[in-house]
Amino acid sequence: MQNLSKPSQKIIQWIIITGGLIVVVGAIFYRSFEALPFAVGVAVMTLINAFKIRMLDRSVSKVTEMDDPDVGKNYVKFQYLVRYFGTAIILLIIGLLYLYTPIPASIVIGAIAGLFTMQIAVIIIRFMKFEEDSTSEKLSPHEEVATETSEGDDSE
Repeated sequence: MQNLSKPSQKIIQWIIITGGLIVVVGAIFYRSFEALPFAVGVAVMTLINAFKIRMLDRSVSKVTEMDDPDVGKNYVKFQYLVRYFGTAIILLIIGLLYLYTPIPASIVIGAIAGLFTMQIAVIIIRFMKFEEDSTSEKLSPHEEVATETSEGDDSE
């Protein structure tokens, strides 16, 4: 994770934490060995979500280095479709495995629960960012006036 941007690292960390919390809640809910297939489903989708964030980070860094904006737009669209349809295909494969093989339903439920780890992680990070913004130091009225006047001096 050392070559990822800080926001991507933070999102991946929270995806893993969220996946772990979902596994704990599933273990409390199932209270049996049925929680193991549920945990496998959550773990698979958590890893896939972490991989999707890694792909997103790589595509953003690659697009910022491109000179032609049209090529960049097409590349971003292609990467989005790969991530979107990749997730859909994985869910389809899990569903087909459930229908045609004797895997337990808790794997499918775990995969669906694990699918939401990225969204939950982003909401948590956004909420934490909001909390950081609201708890930051407020400037005194004198500092606000000094800041406004120094920003408005472009006469040099």
